[in-house]
Amino acid sequence: MKTLSAFVFLIAGMACGAPSVMAQTASAPADKTTKKAPAKKAAAAKKEVSTDNGNAKSSDVSGLTPTIFNCELGSKLTIYRHADDDQQITLQWNKRMHNLTRVSTSTGAHRFENTKEGLVWIGIPAKGMLLDSKKGQQLANECKSAEQSAQIVQEQKSLGIAK
Repeated sequence: MKTLSAFVFLIAGMACGAPSVMAQTASAPADKTTKKAPAKKAAAAKKEVSTDNGNAKSSDVSGLTPTIFNCELGSKLTIYRHADDDQQITLQWNKRMHNLTRVSTSTGAHRFENTKEGLVWIGIPAKGMLLDSKKGQQLANECKSAEQSAQIVQEQKSLGIAK
């Protein structure tokens, strides 16, 4: 019982202490030797399109076919494809464009990766999901295009289980 009480106090102390540590970090005075010009260059670099292996590809998606995916928890993403190239996609996620390259799979799933950013898109006929391979977590799941959603409803109707 004493161990449990000590554990609860330890956790409570950590929770109460965390905001003050974060506040101190956030309000720390800026280094006077830092110039503003490098910060502007860094912000401009972030606006560039993420590419696989650092290739400098254009973010121009004109002429590409967009497919909008609605994901669980209200997330959305758009995949742009060229009709003649099934090896590359451009994925718009969180207001950024990312170029991904197809990776072969033994399962038949459509897998596209951007190794520099750690993004992985896996598409199967019923849905898709976006992963962060660097952090080992899902970014978006249960992503469905309008066509996939309609197909699922049609299958449910044919089975007599439609809502």
